[in-house]
Amino acid sequence: MRNRDYFRDKKVTIVGLARSGISCARLLAKLGACVSVSDNQDTPALRVKAKELRAKNIRVELGRHSPGFIKGGDLVVVSPGVAPDALPLLWARKSGIPVISEIEVGWLLCPAKIIAVTGSNGKTTVTTLIGLILKEAGKKAVVCGNIGNPFCGEVEKLRPQDYVSLEVSSFQLENIRGFKPQVAVILNFSRNHLDRYRNMKEYLAAKACIFMKQGKGDALVINRDDAALRRTARRAKSRVVYFSAAKEANANEAAVMAVGSLLGIAQNKIRRVFQKFRGIEHRMEKAARIRGVEFINDSKSTTVDATAWALNNIASRAILIAGGREKGNDYAVLRDLVRRKVKAAVLIGEASARISRAFRGIIPLQRAASLKEAIRLAFLRASPGECVLFSPMCKSFDMFANYEERGRLFKAAVRRLAKNN
Repeated sequence: MRNRDYFRDKKVTIVGLARSGISCARLLAKLGACVSVSDNQDTPALRVKAKELRAKNIRVELGRHSPGFIKGGDLVVVSPGVAPDALPLLWARKSGIPVISEIEVGWLLCPAKIIAVTGSNGKTTVTTLIGLILKEAGKKAVVCGNIGNPFCGEVEKLRPQDYVSLEVSSFQLENIRGFKPQVAVILNFSRNHLDRYRNMKEYLAAKACIFMKQGKGDALVINRDDAALRRTARRAKSRVVYFSAAKEANANEAAVMAVGSLLGIAQNKIRRVFQKFRGIEHRMEKAARIRGVEFINDSKSTTVDATAWALNNIASRAILIAGGREKGNDYAVLRDLVRRKVKAAVLIGEASARISRAFRGIIPLQRAASLKEAIRLAFLRASPGECVLFSPMCKSFDMFANYEERGRLFKAAVRRLAKNN
């Protein structure tokens, strides 16, 4: 690792006991920092994690945030799920204590070359494919960040000749200071996260942080077909490389090919990866076929654009299961597509009322109290040759820990349904 002594003896408070917070706490404690973790939730699962951290001499508080955890500190590391106006962050800024994100910690310590990927949609697929083309070219590559293992969970294993394919969200980019990937990728930009950002301009500014520290020796890979991104790219000091969807490659593949070209990977190797790629879990994943009805797990869909892509890429009419935590989406933009591709919709979660208003009058709508009930109601609506598409368009946090848990529970419920039918 680089900068191994940077955190030694520093008093660091980590806000948020999710995956990235836990990985960061373990790593910094190992490097000799005095680590505390604060989370305003208190659940049985968090208590298990807290016990493990306390065994490593890491202080943990649950169910509240105490000023004493921040006071006199050298640094606060914030997990991506923590709101910008959370009390510990306000206390830290008032006291002049720097607030950084977990990916900033990872970057400070990472000796490897970093390809960082962001965008409203497609991040996980592109990040995964970049890792695969690097491995196809015989290079050691780690895929991490907002996908799989947190960045801080991987940096100890990396060497200067290695690569990191890093998925980063706008939340993670909000609190970076020096983060500077050798290659930054912005796939697209669309309405999203307006529960967190005051407007689209503020959301775009967070995305743009991915390239703001880059220099002439770095590269920014950006979607030529997105006018907002083209305008934003004018601010880049790095080399700007454009990609565009075409007949031979969709937008995600075109982005991967652009990155591959920058890294000197032969096009035939990249296309071989595309041919072998079978997709990622929770993204248009076929879960089961029951009495001629296909069940598709698209739990990774947390935006309207992601569900639009899913609807455009199914061959049959769908019974749509959607809903979750509201984040400022405009569901009405899907009305024409829903009219053409959706037979009926079953809605769950906090956003069900808003989605219902957007689709009222064009398809039959039902609400369900649970995912299990939604699957049962959707199956009753479906005919052989049709599909049940679970594509939520929303965050999962009102009912589930994350989209992975949501997708796994969908598949488990579908398997139980299959046994009974």
